[in-house]
Amino acid sequence: MTRRFVGVPVAVSAGGLAIAALNAATAPRLRAGSPVTEPVTVCIPARDEVETLPRLVADLRAQRGVPDLRILILDDDSGDGTAASATAAAAADGRFSIEEAEGDPPPGWLGKPHACSRLADLSADRGGVLVFLDADVRLAPDALAAAARALRELRVDLLSPWPFQVAVTAGERLLQPLLCWSWLATAPLPIANRSTRPSMAVACGQFMVFDADAYRAVGGHRAVASCVAEDLELARTMRRAGRRTAVAVAGEFASCRMYSSAAQVRDGHGRWLWTQFGSPVGAAAVLGVTVLGYTAGPLVTRPRRWGAAAFAAAVASRLLARRVESGRALTVRDGADAAAHPLSVAGLAALTVDSHLRRRRGTLTWKNRPLRDS
Repeated sequence: MTRRFVGVPVAVSAGGLAIAALNAATAPRLRAGSPVTEPVTVCIPARDEVETLPRLVADLRAQRGVPDLRILILDDDSGDGTAASATAAAAADGRFSIEEAEGDPPPGWLGKPHACSRLADLSADRGGVLVFLDADVRLAPDALAAAARALRELRVDLLSPWPFQVAVTAGERLLQPLLCWSWLATAPLPIANRSTRPSMAVACGQFMVFDADAYRAVGGHRAVASCVAEDLELARTMRRAGRRTAVAVAGEFASCRMYSSAAQVRDGHGRWLWTQFGSPVGAAAVLGVTVLGYTAGPLVTRPRRWGAAAFAAAVASRLLARRVESGRALTVRDGADAAAHPLSVAGLAALTVDSHLRRRRGTLTWKNRPLRDS
């Protein structure tokens, strides 16, 4: 490696470790506490979720500290009996309302934003706190109360409680931990959570908690009707309107296993990775530095101690991110996954290239629906 670039891997990985350490010490965390007195409305868009949705329904029935709770579920033209499974799991609990939608979304809309918008319309008579949950999220009994309380304590209009990302198979373990690491090691939260700059927004569509009036004031999901990464774009939309958004650690209260195979990992991330970094040129620049810093650099840097230092810092930042995300002690598996960080970054780069190529070919799909450009 030339002398000009010899310090890049160390600078990149050491910088990531410093930011991760800062965030580990300062990140807001959901905490159990007193009951929430204001209305809380939960909206769940579900398409072909017959296996996962009943488990979430059971978790919602067990919620504590939310006396004024209403749960709205929309079966988005599923073909697997999702609505019936949700109805059975709700067991005539009067807090649940289960609707069914048929057909594809109208022109100009993608499926999830349209389903979320319909659910929000069904709750137009309620103020307070508006929550959107993915069907594959699991919740501890105090999760909703803790999230609603954190929304108010942080004085924000959108809170993204970050669930622990469950990873089981090799493909999941290679890529899923990068979701949390990608912001924990790059976005200093003491600044990012207080800023209204759209570029510093962090959001996770699995679990989003809004002030209901603020959500409607910015247009809600109508403002991001055709966006593949609707969660992040909605956070940016709120910031453009002068609204504050924040991310909080929620691994002790919420978890999510997004995908269960390498094919699902590819399709799931491939549908939105092309939207990151602004353009193919921007993606090439960011990924070039990232691969240089975390993959190629540590392997070829001379003297070897520089490469070893870069690798050690990268592994440490991964371990910090996993510890913060999970809220529990690290395991041997966590250590093994962190040691594979250079492979994880290379895999992310490959998935991003694949996403751009599939988008150009018009072959991106999700849940048996084509993904049109925003």
